[in-house]
Amino acid sequence: MSEFSYWILMIIGMIVTILGLILVAGYTVLFERRCLALLQDRYGPNRAGPLGLFQAISDALKLLTKEYFLPGFVDKRLYILAPLLVVVAILVSFALLPIGQGISWAANLNIGLLFLLGLSSIHAYGVFLGGWASNSKYTMLGAIRTIAQLISYELAMGIAVLGVVMLAGSFSLSTIVDNQTTPYIFLQPIGFIVFFIAGIAETHRLPFDMPEAENELNAGFNTEYGGMPFAMFFLGEYLGVILVGAMTTTLYLGGWHGPGAETYPLLGVGWFVLKTFLLVFFFVWMRASVPRTRYDQLMVFGWKYLLPIGLVNILLTAIVGAFWM
Repeated sequence: MSEFSYWILMIIGMIVTILGLILVAGYTVLFERRCLALLQDRYGPNRAGPLGLFQAISDALKLLTKEYFLPGFVDKRLYILAPLLVVVAILVSFALLPIGQGISWAANLNIGLLFLLGLSSIHAYGVFLGGWASNSKYTMLGAIRTIAQLISYELAMGIAVLGVVMLAGSFSLSTIVDNQTTPYIFLQPIGFIVFFIAGIAETHRLPFDMPEAENELNAGFNTEYGGMPFAMFFLGEYLGVILVGAMTTTLYLGGWHGPGAETYPLLGVGWFVLKTFLLVFFFVWMRASVPRTRYDQLMVFGWKYLLPIGLVNILLTAIVGAFWM
């Protein structure tokens, strides 16, 4: 294969992957709406197409055809850049995940886990820029809350992940998955809980959706957005939920490992998707069941509970590793 043909195939593959992820995010919204309807004993969207399956496409068309309005009081360059930064950072993050045996874009990167954590932080900076550039009191408060949350929970998330790195002896996501003959959730139950709670806070989902907090801040950081820029923030939120589910699956649930996965790589992809969407369902379940916390409670929980628990987990992992491994 010539170099030209190789790059053509790479570009086509990347475009297909990006379009596939956008489609999956759209149908994750439909999945959430139908699950919430079942949990709240109502119908949910069921008019657009059979069983409401065209609802995601209808919502996308509605947002695409809305008028694009650029308020005169915003910082125009940052206002336009912010939603792009959110979506691009999350889409690039998926390239680092090994979704099957030998099936990934860049999972063999020797610092893949560090790169992934860095990209997840960039997503939060995109949210902050959107709130700051909108030049509104509501959006500014949402942006401040975003950064405060990021500092609180990103630290706990990074410390939780250190336990996995100590067990696997590598920052490569492929190596971490390959070493999980026993899923790390059994060896790192405390790290799993800390990581997943921090992931919920990272995605601004209930009970940690303080940057939006509709009853306090209207729509928070995206109050001044509409049309396609708003759709990009919305897309980034749901891609972020899928990404946290996929990261948790990779780090703690054995990734693509499952019955028959080593013999049939595509079956491994199926196991990876199933585990990821079971975690996504948990996000939906939380939204239907748990009330929003107060902001001071959110910050106290991050600094006074999650962070010390994460440090204790590292200490226990080091002690166990020194004496029994």
